[in-house]
Amino acid sequence: MDIAGRNTGVADGVARTALLVAAARAIETHRADALASDPYAEHFVRAEPACAGWPLRPREVPAGEADPLWGRLGRYFGLRTRVMDDFLLDAVRAGVRQLVVLGAGLDTRALRLPWPAGCVVFELDREPVLAFKRRVLAELPPGHGSGAEAAVRVGLAADLREPWEAPLLRSGFDPTAPTAWLAEGLLLYLPAAAERRLIDTVDRLSAAGSFLAYEIKLGVESAEVRASPVYVAARRRIGVDLLALFDREPRPDSAGALADRGWTPEVHSPFGFARRHGRGPLPQAPDALAANRWVFARRR
Repeated sequence: MDIAGRNTGVADGVARTALLVAAARAIETHRADALASDPYAEHFVRAEPACAGWPLRPREVPAGEADPLWGRLGRYFGLRTRVMDDFLLDAVRAGVRQLVVLGAGLDTRALRLPWPAGCVVFELDREPVLAFKRRVLAELPPGHGSGAEAAVRVGLAADLREPWEAPLLRSGFDPTAPTAWLAEGLLLYLPAAAERRLIDTVDRLSAAGSFLAYEIKLGVESAEVRASPVYVAARRRIGVDLLALFDREPRPDSAGALADRGWTPEVHSPFGFARRHGRGPLPQAPDALAANRWVFARRR
């Protein structure tokens, strides 16, 4: 429940991870060496009483970079935000004008990135998450934000474990135009069948020149990794049991499926981007981030 007693629908389960990411983005925004800026993120966290006491500034993280939750995992989310921002802006520079954010959560790219005229961002997620997001944004004072040219936002209620093509098409999405698709922090939580269906749908709706970025985990992590400080801190300190939320089924080879259908996928470890930017997590043992991969694909 929120302060006014309304059910937000974001305090439990996978949706709660959207608040975790929002808090991490707020902290990143206020770092002296920030990789990304999200002026909206802290307002989502403040609007949910279940997040009272979560840090929103670097000075509120006593252990700083050494903190496994708000330091290491938080910097991971900051790095991921920057890399996915760059990916989408590259797609726009290549001529894409419609973007689809799958499992959008509290993503505000439609508002904070410098879009050219004519961009439309379709945001798909469950209705309680979208409703919470709409309310928080509507209550912000006039003029709040990044000063960027906002894209047109189209929120679509959808359970991405089920078919979602029809509402997207009804909302004005054009499958004959190139699209930039983003599934940031989504596939980790979906059953294998839902991941296959998502990749199938994206492929079917993507014209030549389309882009896709998503995140996966490779295989099942060892008992030692599952006991790593990142997972323990998230569970004990903020009540987010990531391991319980991750789907445990063997994962499909989605990058391979895309390659078979004429896409050009690239699979990257986030550590390479951390070295490139000079910020972000680097390998350590036991490492909850070692199995994470970011996949970027383009349809020629």
